[in-house]
Amino acid sequence: MTTGPDRLGESSTPILDTIASPADLKGLSTSSLNALAAEIRAELIDIVSQNGGHLGASLGTVELAIALHHVYSSPQDKIVWDVGHQAYVHKLLTGRRDRFSTIRQEGGLSGFLSRDESEHDAFGAGHASTSISAALGMAVAFSRLGETNRRVAAVIGDGALTGGMAFEGLNNAGILNLLFLVVLNDNEMSIAPNVGAISKYLDRVRTDRRYNWAKDELARNIERLPQGDLLVELGKRWKDSLKEFVYHAQIWEELGFTYVGPVDGHDIRALVEAIQQAKNVDGPVFLHVLTKKGQGFAGAESDRERSHAVSAPSAPGAPKSPPKYQDVFAQTLIELANEDPRIVAITAAMPTGTSLIKFQQAHPDRFFDVGIAEQHAVTFAAGLAAEGMRPVAAIYSTFLQRAYDQIQHDVCLQRLPVVFALDRAGFAGDDGRTHHGIFDLSYLRCIPDIVIAAPKDENELRHLLATAVQHDGPFAIRYPRGAGVGTPMTDPLHTLPIGRSEVLRDGDDVAILAVGAMVLPAERAAEQLASEGVSATVVNVRFVKPLDEALILSLASRGRGFVTVEENAIAGGFGSAVLELLAAHGIELPVTTLGVPDRVFEHASQGRLRELAGLSSAHIADAARAVVTNHSISNLVAPARSVG
Repeated sequence: MTTGPDRLGESSTPILDTIASPADLKGLSTSSLNALAAEIRAELIDIVSQNGGHLGASLGTVELAIALHHVYSSPQDKIVWDVGHQAYVHKLLTGRRDRFSTIRQEGGLSGFLSRDESEHDAFGAGHASTSISAALGMAVAFSRLGETNRRVAAVIGDGALTGGMAFEGLNNAGILNLLFLVVLNDNEMSIAPNVGAISKYLDRVRTDRRYNWAKDELARNIERLPQGDLLVELGKRWKDSLKEFVYHAQIWEELGFTYVGPVDGHDIRALVEAIQQAKNVDGPVFLHVLTKKGQGFAGAESDRERSHAVSAPSAPGAPKSPPKYQDVFAQTLIELANEDPRIVAITAAMPTGTSLIKFQQAHPDRFFDVGIAEQHAVTFAAGLAAEGMRPVAAIYSTFLQRAYDQIQHDVCLQRLPVVFALDRAGFAGDDGRTHHGIFDLSYLRCIPDIVIAAPKDENELRHLLATAVQHDGPFAIRYPRGAGVGTPMTDPLHTLPIGRSEVLRDGDDVAILAVGAMVLPAERAAEQLASEGVSATVVNVRFVKPLDEALILSLASRGRGFVTVEENAIAGGFGSAVLELLAAHGIELPVTTLGVPDRVFEHASQGRLRELAGLSSAHIADAARAVVTNHSISNLVAPARSVG
C-alpha cells in the first residue's frame, strides 16, 4: 500500500492506519492528504472487489470526503451524503476502517449510511435526492437552538440532482438565508449517464441577444487595440472563462445561493480552499465539484456504468445460474413490443439494473430513461396510457414507494393501462434495509382497480407480462432479484386468466397458499410433509389481487386449515387478504400467515434473510404441521365451519 509523509516528516506507517476519526485529518499537510487519498483508493479497490459493492461512486469521492472532513468537524458539524453509496470513504475516515472488510456482509457494515452505525452518519441514505432537505432541516434546527458555530453540508451527486425532491429543497433553502453548504458532486453520471434538461439548462444564456451583443462588442473593441490579434486570443480565453462561470452559476444564484466553482474534485488543495471559502459566506452556498466516477481504477473509468456496483467473485467451479428475472423480463418485453407498437418502456435511471438497456437497443425510439424521478416516471406513464400507448414502467419495488400518490391518483383512479414491473421485490440481499422490496403487496393491495401478480418462476413471468400489456387497467408484476429457478421457457407466450390461481399439488390435510418466490419452498415443504404422512395442497397464488376467491372458499369448504406464504410484510399482505375473505364468509379455520415480520432486516444473502424471516421450506413445513395438529385438536371440541 502507498505510504506518505505524516505531520513530522516521512514515515513508513500508512497514514490510513493513523486515522481513527476525522479529527486526525486536521493537522495533515496537503501532501499527506494526497498520500492518504492514494491509500484509500487502494483499500477501496481491494475490499470492494472481494466483497462486492458500490465501487465507482466511492472512488470518485475520495478527495472530496477527505477535504470535507479536513475542514468540517464531524459529528459536531453535519455532513449529509446523498445516495449513501458515495460514502465508503466517509466510513473509512470515521472510525470504521477496522470493520471495512465486513461491508455488505451479514453482521457487518452497511453499504449505505445508517444513524445506527455511527454518530458521523448524520442521516440515513439509500434512496436518492434526500440530502438537501434533511441537511436544511438540521441547519434550521441549529439556527433555532442558537448553535451558530455548527455547520451543515449536503453532498449531492451521482445523478441525485435529477430528482425533483432535490429542487424542492433548494427552492426552500434559497429563501432561508442560513449557513448552509450544498456540494454538487458532478460526475455526469448516476448509475447510467445522466439524462434530461438540467445539464443543458443554461443554453438560453449562450443564445441570449444581450449576452452575445456584449461578447461581440468586446471582441471588436479588443481588435482595435495594438497587438490586437494577441489580445483577441486572450479575449477569447477570458470570454470562455466568463461563459463557463455564468453557464454554471446562474440558476444557483437565482435560487438564492452563492455559487463557488467549478472545482476539480480530485485536487485536494483546491477543494479545501473552496470549502473554507464557502464557510466564510454568510448564507447558503452552492459548491460545484467536478469528479470522475471510478477515478483511479482503470476498469471503473472505462465502463463507469457497469462499475457503479461490482459483485463478489463467484466460487470456482460454481454451476451456471439460470437467467435472471430482469433479463427474462426485458427479453419478453422486446418480443411483445415487436408485435405491438403501443408498448413503450420507462425506467427511472436504472436501464442496466432492470435490463431495459436491452429494450433500448432493440427499440430506441420507445425507451425512456427519466432520471432518478419515480414520481415523474409514473405520471409520465399515465399520460402515455391516456393517449393509447401501453407503457411498462420498470422500477425497483423499494423505489416505487416514492411514487405512491402518483400510482393511486394518476394511474389507478383513472383506470389507466400502466404496467408496473416491480424488480427486486422481496429481500434485496446485501443492499440491506433501504432496498428490501417487502412492502409492495401491502401498499398496492389497498388501491382499487389494480391487478397484482407474482410469478412462481421466470417462465410464468413471461406469460404474466403478456397478460399485463393486454389488460385495460393498472397491472403490477413483482419479481425477485437475481436468477430464476431454471424452468424451461419453451412454450409460446400466452395470456393467463386474471384472478385464477394454479393448484400444483392436491392434498387432504392442509392447504399451503404461496406467492411468487415462495412457491418453490412451499413445494419442497409439501414433499417433506408427504414423507411424514401429511398430505398438503400447494397453490401457486399468481394473483394477489383479485384473489381467487372461488378456489380459496372451495378449499375451506373441505374443512382444511391454511398456511399462507409471501415474501412481503405480514401486515396487510396476501395473508391478510385471505383472513379478510374467510372472515367475510364467517369461516372459522386455523390459518397461519407467514411473511416478513414487523421489524427491520439488515443486509445478508437473500437465502439467509428468508431463513431469518421464517420463510424457508423447513419453516413452511413446521407451520403446516402446527395447523394440522391444532385443527385436529379443535375438531375434538367443535367442528370447523365451512361454506354453505
